[in-house]
Amino acid sequence: MGFLLFIAGLGGLLYGIDVGIIAGALPYLESTASMAWRLSAQQLSFIVAAVLLGSVLSSLFAGALADWIGRRWAMTLAGVLFTLSIPLIALSDGYVPLLLGRLLQGVSGGLIGVIVPLYLAECLHARHRGRGAALFQLLLTIGLVAAAVIGLLQAHSVESATVAAGQLAEAERAAAVFAAKDHAWRSIFWWCLTPGIVFTVGCLLLAESPRWLARRGRMEDVRAALLRTRPADEVEVELREIQLALAPGVGAGAGATSSGSSGRAVEPLLSRRYVLPFLLACLILALNQATGINSVLAYVVNILNQAGLPGSAANTADVALKVLNALMTVVAVVLVDRKGRRFLLMLGTGGIVTALLAAGLLFRSAEGEQRDVRPVLQARVQSDGLALRLSDDTLRSLGVSDGSPVQLTVAYAYGPFTNVQTRRSDDAALPELRMRREDTVQPDSVIGAFFRKLHLNPFADPAEGLRAPLTIERADIAAVPSSAHGWQVALAMCLFVASFAVGPGVCVWLALSELMPTRIRSNGMSIALLVNQFVSTMIAALFLPTVGQYGYATMFFAWAGCTVVYFLTAAFLLPETKGKTLEEIEAHFGRK
Repeated sequence: MGFLLFIAGLGGLLYGIDVGIIAGALPYLESTASMAWRLSAQQLSFIVAAVLLGSVLSSLFAGALADWIGRRWAMTLAGVLFTLSIPLIALSDGYVPLLLGRLLQGVSGGLIGVIVPLYLAECLHARHRGRGAALFQLLLTIGLVAAAVIGLLQAHSVESATVAAGQLAEAERAAAVFAAKDHAWRSIFWWCLTPGIVFTVGCLLLAESPRWLARRGRMEDVRAALLRTRPADEVEVELREIQLALAPGVGAGAGATSSGSSGRAVEPLLSRRYVLPFLLACLILALNQATGINSVLAYVVNILNQAGLPGSAANTADVALKVLNALMTVVAVVLVDRKGRRFLLMLGTGGIVTALLAAGLLFRSAEGEQRDVRPVLQARVQSDGLALRLSDDTLRSLGVSDGSPVQLTVAYAYGPFTNVQTRRSDDAALPELRMRREDTVQPDSVIGAFFRKLHLNPFADPAEGLRAPLTIERADIAAVPSSAHGWQVALAMCLFVASFAVGPGVCVWLALSELMPTRIRSNGMSIALLVNQFVSTMIAALFLPTVGQYGYATMFFAWAGCTVVYFLTAAFLLPETKGKTLEEIEAHFGRK
C-alpha cells in the first residue's frame, strides 16, 4: 500500500512540476527568448499554455489507452514522455522545439491527470480513497514547491551575476545579464529530469488495477491484486461487489427492461445514472480551472513583479505560497474523509472568491494611476517602426523626471497582428523596446493557407499585416507599485492558494474518479479532464495579451465570477460521496 501510494503520488509530483516549473523560468525566458527569437506576448503565452494544450490532446485518448494497455503501462508511458520532454526543452534553440517540448510535457501531464486518479480509485478501499486522492494532490503541491525552490535558486544566481556585471561597460553588462538569464531557465528544466525517471521505473513495479483485470475476466488476478492492499476477509466481499457491478443489466434502474439483451445494453447508456454524474463531473472540472488556478501558479512571479515585488522577492513569495499550498493540502488530507467533499468545496470556493476580489481591487488601485503616453509614442514612430530604451532622456520626454522606477506598457498592432510589451526603468539590462513589422507579423502557416482557400480561416492574414501601418493602441506609464503593495497582493494570492488547496484542489480528483460509473469511468474521466484542460489552456493562452490590454484587475474579477458559480454548484448539485464505495455512488445516481 505504501509503495503504491508513493509511486502514484510521484505522478502528482510530475503533474505539479508540469504546471509550476514555468513560473520561475518565464521571467528569464521572456527576457532572453523575446530578444533572441523575437517572440511576441502571444507566443510566450502559447509556451505557457502548451503544457495545458498537450494535456487536452492526451486527455482525448487517455481513457481508451488505459483500457487498452492497462493502467500500469499507461502510467509508465506517461513517465517516459515526461522524461523525454526535459532535454528537448532545455536544449531548445528556437520557438518550435521549445513549444514541442512543452507540448510533450503536457501530453505526459494529461495522461497522469486521468490515469493516476483512475488507478487510485480502482485500487484503494473506500475508506482510503479520499486520502489516496488527497495524497496525489499533496505530491502535486510538493511538485509546485520544488519548482518554486528551483526558480528561487536560479533567481539568486541571476542576481549575483547581475551584481558582478555592474562594473562592466553597458554592452558587456547587458551580454552578461542575458547569458545568466538564458542559463537560468534552461537549468530550471534540467532539475526536473530525476523525478521523471523515478516515476517511470516505479510504475513498472506496481500491480495492475483489479477492476481493469475484472473487466477482462481475470478474476484470480483480481483476487491477487486486492490481497496486496486489503485484509483477506475484505477481499471476497469486494470481489463479489465488483462482479455484481459488471453483470449485464445490474443497477439499470426501475425502468430497465429485464427481458432481452438489447434492452439491458441500450437503456443504461441513456439513463440518468450515466448522464447526470458525467455532466456534473464535467461542470466541476471546468469550474475548477475557471478559478484561474493554473494561470496563477504559472504566472505568479510575473503577477508579483507587476504588483511591486522585485526579482528574488517575488520568487521568495512564490516559494512561500507553494509551501502554504502543500501545508493546506495536508489539512485537506485530514479533513476530506471526516468533513466530506461538499463541505470542503464550499469552504474553499468561498475563500477563493474573497481572495480574487481583494487582488482585483488592489490591482485596480494601482492601474488607476497609469498615464496615457500613446500620442507621444505614436509621434515617435518612423518608417512603421519604433525603438526606445527607458533612459533618462526618454523618461523626461514621457513626463517622468523624479527618478523613481516606472513601468511602460505598450499594446500595438500591424493590422490584425497585435503584441504587448512592457519595460521597467529599473531593469539592469535596460533592454530596448523595439516594434518592427518583421517581429510582429507572423508568416502564414500550412493550416492557415488551407483554411484561407476555404474562406474559413480563423487566423490573421499576413498580407494585411504587411500593408498596415504601425498603430499604438495603448501606451501607459506608471510608477512601479511599492513593495508593500506587492506583499498585499502576495497575501491575497496566499488566501487564494490556501482556499483552493483545502477544497477544490483535493475534491476535484475525487469528483473526477468517484462520480463516474464503472462502465464509463475511464472514457468519462478522459472527456471530463479534456474539458478541464481546455478551459485551463484557453485562460493561459489569453493571459498575457489580456492583462496587457485590459489590466490584471479585469482577469481577477472574471475568475471571481466563475468561482461564485462553482460555490453554487457545490452547494446545490454535488452529492456527498464520503465513505461510500464506487458501486454505492453509482447506485445513488441510478435512483435519480
